[in-house]
Amino acid sequence: MGLQDVQSFNEIYSTTTNPWDRGRTPGGSSGGSAAALASGFGALSIGSDIGGSLRTPAHFCGVYAHKPTLGLAASRGMVAPSEPALPVDLDLAVVGPMARTARDLTLLLDVMAGPDPLTFGKAYDLALPASRHERLRDFRVLVLDEHPLIPTGAAVRAGVHRVAAALSESGAYVSRHSPLLPDLTEAATLYMRLLVSGSVARFPVEAHKRPRAGADDQSLDAVRMRAMTCSHHDWMEANSRREVHRHGWRQLFTEFDAVVCPVTPTPAFPHDHSPDPLVRVLDVDGAEHPYFDQLVWAGLATMPGLPATAVPAGRSPEGLPVGVQLIGPMFEDRTSLRLAELLEQVTGGFQAPR
Repeated sequence: MGLQDVQSFNEIYSTTTNPWDRGRTPGGSSGGSAAALASGFGALSIGSDIGGSLRTPAHFCGVYAHKPTLGLAASRGMVAPSEPALPVDLDLAVVGPMARTARDLTLLLDVMAGPDPLTFGKAYDLALPASRHERLRDFRVLVLDEHPLIPTGAAVRAGVHRVAAALSESGAYVSRHSPLLPDLTEAATLYMRLLVSGSVARFPVEAHKRPRAGADDQSLDAVRMRAMTCSHHDWMEANSRREVHRHGWRQLFTEFDAVVCPVTPTPAFPHDHSPDPLVRVLDVDGAEHPYFDQLVWAGLATMPGLPATAVPAGRSPEGLPVGVQLIGPMFEDRTSLRLAELLEQVTGGFQAPR
């Protein structure tokens, strides 16, 4: 799968397990980083994120992670050992920090942020705007817990509600609806087209030889199938629509400072190493859904390139960690990070596995 999964396992190092329940995944692709952090192996880690690979492991393991604004941190070196470490535009992909506290995320991002000196001739400081607010009661937050393409499990919805309640009780302005929110169905469709077309472009030619889905099938499975043989014309069309969504987010963030929403529909799920991930399913409160449909929440921030901070939000009835993500305005990473720090003070933040 070219290191592209929501789990962490391979034939060389075997399976990485979740420190809260060894029968479940810690997430992927940075599941090892999240499991190590939760287990106390270190204070900081770094991962990449194109489909939630920072945020999902943080959510599954009860730690913090930050997906920076697209282009904020140089991604040079994200190649196989045999390839030259040169600057590369990975479109949706970013590298970012992981930690056990929100403040440590900010410290590590300060080290990572800035353009690649190979591209710009020399390194220089990139001054990010300060957080919009310093007190919880000054934040304006839009809370989302439902997606039109996949249900949100009860445990994750409860985590979103806990964060929303903490914000309201601290005096923040909290809303559940906004006409300015870009269309979630189109956002997920665009994300899948951009994600899959960009991913398979780096795969061997034989990997493209899959049957095309029917033109009338609008499911995300069909979108992913068609994206495997996406033309440059189709990619440009999707990219143009992405700019429309980016402008919609700019307008939304004139009325709100952050969006609180799930990272995935469920807490950590049991290991599933069936060879073809396209036939795997995700159990959401007893109902089966296509495995990769769970990426729609991660894609909400990834497709337009927005910063998103994953924060702990309590436990499921089975005792598994549940997290949420705080999506902020483009290049205003300090706003979602500061909100994470303030929430940590009222929700308790990281707790070690028992």
